[in-house]
Amino acid sequence: MNKTNKLVTLWEILLISTRLGFTSFGGPIAHLGYFHEEYIRRKKWMDEKSYADLVALCQFLPGPASSQVGMGIGIVRGGALGGIVSFIGFTIPSVVALIVFAVLLKNYAIANAGFIHGLKIVAVAVVAHAIIGMAKKLTPDLQRKTIALVAIVATLLWQTAYTQIAIILLAAIIGFILFTNKTDQAESTINVPISKKIGAVSLLLFIMLLIILPILREMTTVNWIAMFDSFYRSGSLVFGGGHVVLPLLEREFVPTGWLTEQEFLAGYGAAQAVPGPLFTFAAYIGTVIGGWQAGLLATFAIFLPAFLLVFGTLPFWGTLRKNPKMKGALMGINAAVVGILIAAFYQPIWTSSILAPIDFALAAILFSMLVYWKLPPWVVVLSGALGGWLITLL
Repeated sequence: MNKTNKLVTLWEILLISTRLGFTSFGGPIAHLGYFHEEYIRRKKWMDEKSYADLVALCQFLPGPASSQVGMGIGIVRGGALGGIVSFIGFTIPSVVALIVFAVLLKNYAIANAGFIHGLKIVAVAVVAHAIIGMAKKLTPDLQRKTIALVAIVATLLWQTAYTQIAIILLAAIIGFILFTNKTDQAESTINVPISKKIGAVSLLLFIMLLIILPILREMTTVNWIAMFDSFYRSGSLVFGGGHVVLPLLEREFVPTGWLTEQEFLAGYGAAQAVPGPLFTFAAYIGTVIGGWQAGLLATFAIFLPAFLLVFGTLPFWGTLRKNPKMKGALMGINAAVVGILIAAFYQPIWTSSILAPIDFALAAILFSMLVYWKLPPWVVVLSGALGGWLITLL
C-alpha cells in the first residue's frame, strides 16, 4: 500500500468510526451490532468468521470489548495507525460530551437538579436490560448459573479491590476444567499487519505498567501518578465491559474523597445519555477531579491497557484460538461477569437511585420503553431526565 492509499484508508477509517461514535447508543452489545452492519456487511473489511473470532478474543481480554473490537478492525484494515484512528473516531464524541457535562456540574452546581436523579434511574433501566440479555446468552445451563450466583454473593459480601480478580481467575479455572468439550474447534485466520515482536513488547509493557505504577504511587505524592495508576488498573482488570468497571472506579475514587458518590452517580447517569464506549466515563471523573486536562489523562490511562492488549494478542490469536481449553475458560469468565454485573446493579446503582416508590415506577416505565417498545436509547434518556425533573415538582 503506497503512502497516498494509506492516507485515504486512514481517512476512511476515521470518518466511519467517528460517525459510529456519534450514533452508537445502547452499550457494548449494540456497538458490536453497529460494527457488524457497517464494517462487515457494508464495507466487507472482514469476513463473518474472522469478525466472530475478533469478538471472541476481545471478550476474553479485560477492558472495553466493543472498543477493542473497533481497534482490531482498524488494525486489520490500516495497521497500527488504523487501530489508533479507529479508536479516536469512535471515542472522542462521548469524551467531549462527558467533559462538558463535568464542567457544568462543577461550575454550576447542577448535581442536585432533578434531571440528574432521572439520569440515575435511567442507569437502573439500562443495566437491568444488559443483565437480562447477558444472562440469557452467557448462563444458559445450571453450571454457569451457579458460577454467576457465587460471583454475586462473593462480590457483595467480600468487597475488596481484589475480589473481582479472584472471582474471574477462579471462574476461568472452573471453565477450563468443565467446559472444554462444549467449545467448537472451527478454524479461521485473521491477517494482522503487526509483527509478533511488537505484540510481545506490547504485552510486556502492559505487565510492567501494572506492576510499576502502584510502586511509583507509593513512592511519590504526585496526584496525577495516583490518578493514572487508578485508571490504568481499572482498565486492566475489568472483564465484561463498561458496566462492570463501575464498582472498580467507585471504590477507587469515592472512598478516597476524590469525588462524592452523588457526583459519581450523576456522571454515570450522564454516560448513558451519550453514544460510544462507557469507559469514557473516566473523562468525566478526571474532569471533576482536575479539569479537562485531567479528563484527557484519565481517558488515556483507562484505555491504554486495551490498546496494549489488542496490539499484544492479535499477532498470536491464530494460535491461541485453536486451544479449546482457552474457550472453556472464557465460558467460565463470562458466567462470572454476569454475577458481578448483578452485584453492581444492586450496589451502588439500585441503592443510590431507587429511593421511593415513584422512582421504581419511573424505572419500570423507562425499562419498558427500552425493552418492549424498542424506543431509541436517546429517547429513553431524555424521558428519564424529564421524569426526574417532574418528580422534584411533586
